[in-house]
Amino acid sequence: MARKSAKSGSASRTGQKRLAPAESLAALRAEIDDLDQQLVRLLNRRAEIATRIGQLKDHGNLPVWSPAREEEVLARVMEYHRGPLPAETLRLIFRELMSGSRALQRALRVACLGPRYSYSYLASVAKFGQSVEHVPVASIPAVFEEVNRRHVQFGVVPLENSTDGRIADTLEMFARLTGLKIRAEVRLRVRHCLIGKGEWSSMRRVYSKAQALSQCRHWLAKNLPQAQLIEVVSTAHAAELAQRDPSAAAIASRQAADAHGLQVLVENIEDSTLNVTRFAVIAEQDERPTGRDKTTLMVRLPHHSGSLAKAIEPFAKNDVNMTWIESFPTSEATPSRDPTYLFFIDIDGHAQDPPVARSLELLRRRADRLEILGSYPRSDCVEG
Repeated sequence: MARKSAKSGSASRTGQKRLAPAESLAALRAEIDDLDQQLVRLLNRRAEIATRIGQLKDHGNLPVWSPAREEEVLARVMEYHRGPLPAETLRLIFRELMSGSRALQRALRVACLGPRYSYSYLASVAKFGQSVEHVPVASIPAVFEEVNRRHVQFGVVPLENSTDGRIADTLEMFARLTGLKIRAEVRLRVRHCLIGKGEWSSMRRVYSKAQALSQCRHWLAKNLPQAQLIEVVSTAHAAELAQRDPSAAAIASRQAADAHGLQVLVENIEDSTLNVTRFAVIAEQDERPTGRDKTTLMVRLPHHSGSLAKAIEPFAKNDVNMTWIESFPTSEATPSRDPTYLFFIDIDGHAQDPPVARSLELLRRRADRLEILGSYPRSDCVEG
């Protein structure tokens, strides 16, 4: 009797965790079907309103894409969010929702350093979603030219990496080609994978872009000391080469592995756990103030002692925080003359904010050249 009672008690305790009976499962699925129907109706209603907004923008000659507004929407969605859906999943859903709504208003083209599934391409998707035409080009200067010639409305170029610092090709193009503005930024968490067809320990060659090889140099030295490291134009092209050569691997993204039918042999091989690349979205227009902005400057200073200290003094005077500075030699340098330098500077705030405006006015008097490359919303780091 006692044994029977114990068995019965155990069943009653575990019964609460058992799967629901068939009729309850059917009822839950019916509830999901009903919710899906409501979601479709609401999403299409949202798209109809977005289309009307697009018509008003056309009438007022306003830009179809507002990074400030999209950052605002995503921030508000995250405030509403209480789970259990992962926050990143919700962000991706709304990114694509806004991307599709924009496509109903106007077709957009975005140039980026290609080919497809390079990190620049992934940054472009992270900012604009899938419902735009991503136009991969062969070089960073080509991205600038595509925007400058109005073949595309926007371009995405790498600006700096947390491990390797500045991207020289991008800074050089800002120095050479005036008139384009930074409209937004993308801070992409870069997770490098070793991808290929065979056993990773037997790989004789590893292909990747120079920056990716540099960001994984300690891992490669420890785990693949026998492999030849070969620099190529992009991580996506490296994946193409690894797809053709069973004895070679590539350092690239998981998406590149999927696209080329390769296995992820080892993931997260970057030496720094906080490997972030910041990309700039370039366009012809400025962005309006949002209250959560940064401004990027390009400055050429007189070539004498103390000019930099004097130039940045107004920031401290007006309580403007400086968050990034890079020196870059100008193309005017010659073997017979000391080089002059441009300084690329990030500060908190929008150029129209009174403290920033006062600082820039003083800086302009002390500089040989001052270009405001753009004021734009600060962005949170996103996964690639």
